[in-house]
Amino acid sequence: MILSETPRRIMVTKLVSWGHWFALSNIIIAIIIASIYVFATPLPDSFIGVLFLLLNWFSHIGFLTFIGFVIFILPLIYAVPKSRVIRGVGSSMAALALALLAFDALLYTKYGLHLSLSSADLIRTETQTVINAFGWQEWSFLLLLFLVWLTFQLVLANALWKRIERVQKFRIGVPISGFFVACFVSSHALHVWADAKLYQPIIKQDNLFPLSYPATAKTLMSKYGLLDLENYKNRKSLQFDTGIKGIKYPANPVYCSINNNQSLVILIQTDNQKLPLGFAELRQYDDHYDLSSNNQSAKLTSLFGLPEIYLSELQSHLPIMLDLPQKLGLPISLYSGSSLDHDKIDEVRIKYTEFKQRLVSTQPTLAIGFVTNQQIKQLVTTELLNQKQVIITQLSANRDDIESVPLLANFELSNNLSSHLDIPATALGVLGCAANVEDYSVGQSIQTPRRSWLVGTKGSKVIVLHNGNRIEVLGNGNYKIYDRLNDEESTESLNTGLLGQAMKHLTRFTK
Repeated sequence: MILSETPRRIMVTKLVSWGHWFALSNIIIAIIIASIYVFATPLPDSFIGVLFLLLNWFSHIGFLTFIGFVIFILPLIYAVPKSRVIRGVGSSMAALALALLAFDALLYTKYGLHLSLSSADLIRTETQTVINAFGWQEWSFLLLLFLVWLTFQLVLANALWKRIERVQKFRIGVPISGFFVACFVSSHALHVWADAKLYQPIIKQDNLFPLSYPATAKTLMSKYGLLDLENYKNRKSLQFDTGIKGIKYPANPVYCSINNNQSLVILIQTDNQKLPLGFAELRQYDDHYDLSSNNQSAKLTSLFGLPEIYLSELQSHLPIMLDLPQKLGLPISLYSGSSLDHDKIDEVRIKYTEFKQRLVSTQPTLAIGFVTNQQIKQLVTTELLNQKQVIITQLSANRDDIESVPLLANFELSNNLSSHLDIPATALGVLGCAANVEDYSVGQSIQTPRRSWLVGTKGSKVIVLHNGNRIEVLGNGNYKIYDRLNDEESTESLNTGLLGQAMKHLTRFTK
């Protein structure tokens, strides 16, 4: 009996070999595209952190690409062993998958989000304005770009098919496979160690790449009694506020014009008495929050538009809200009855009598006062409300809980969620500054909000408010969700896309 391979078996073998080389080529391309994630994030400040980044970069992207080949292309080779069909389908799938990877990378760079079902609503909200601005020219350009990319994949697939016998002579399959397996095992082993030690240079990379689910000490080591879970949770809850070692403020230079004929008065009540509401010109807005852990931090965060985790690094900086208008010729009037524990800001403080005179004057000014209830009654008059734009709010009276505080204004604001972190962006917007808010604040203008959520910090907690929920994050991934109306713990699942975006937004000013 003569044993010989059938033509079908020969074709399948050849297509499988071609598929491996085609997958390897696309792994290299995918790794290059994924460099966008790497360059969009500050490098870890330790050798082990950088080593993990490289290992995770190569192994995770390589794994995603190869598993795509195994799931979608390999079964098709055995089912339909026709070279033209396989090359066409393989090229189309590769082009689509890499285009999605590139889109996800750009989305992560801009918004800190990855493509997923849980982040779909958030992505639609964030990108709706951009997409609505697209005309047929932009859509035609994107389609043309994809066709060019598909053509490249077809050329690559055909080139490998014609030279498959030649490239098979390169015996590099085992070394390359060994390299990626070693990277994969090493990266997960490093992550287990880092998770057990709560080693932040590695832990902070958890959400860097799409579809990333690294092994953790909590799920692996505790299973075999190698980790004290209670001790692990206690240590983990103390991690977050130790991560700020430097700040870049502003994140980018702030350029804009200021209307020097405009006047804005911002009064923030510092005592616990009820705000005076007896003026028809003042409209009250709900869902405004003071997220700071004490009054001193609340004053500074209101001026900087940055949460209190940054305050220790801001002692040498003057808030953009004060510095920019002053340099552009608009007088600044800042009053506080007590020191703000910030040398640069305390230098520009004025006395109450002078502050009161400037509010009565018809001269344009940006006036910000941390005042008592009695002083508000003296300062807020019908004449003031008719002559100047006024915002009045209050520091939180209950620092143990997170409750909304009053927000009053004599001009139109949005009913969107807001916090004291939004004050600088709102003030500069009223004064005519059109600079990018994200360059100097984590807040947004209350007049023209772009986000339906807000983020801040309270002590070591990260606070995210969205819809009817409040997410409190202790350390990396340790969280609780509360209903904002009744303050009871919620059973809703965590919106990881929202939390990832909020954390990226919050830490945008770290060096």
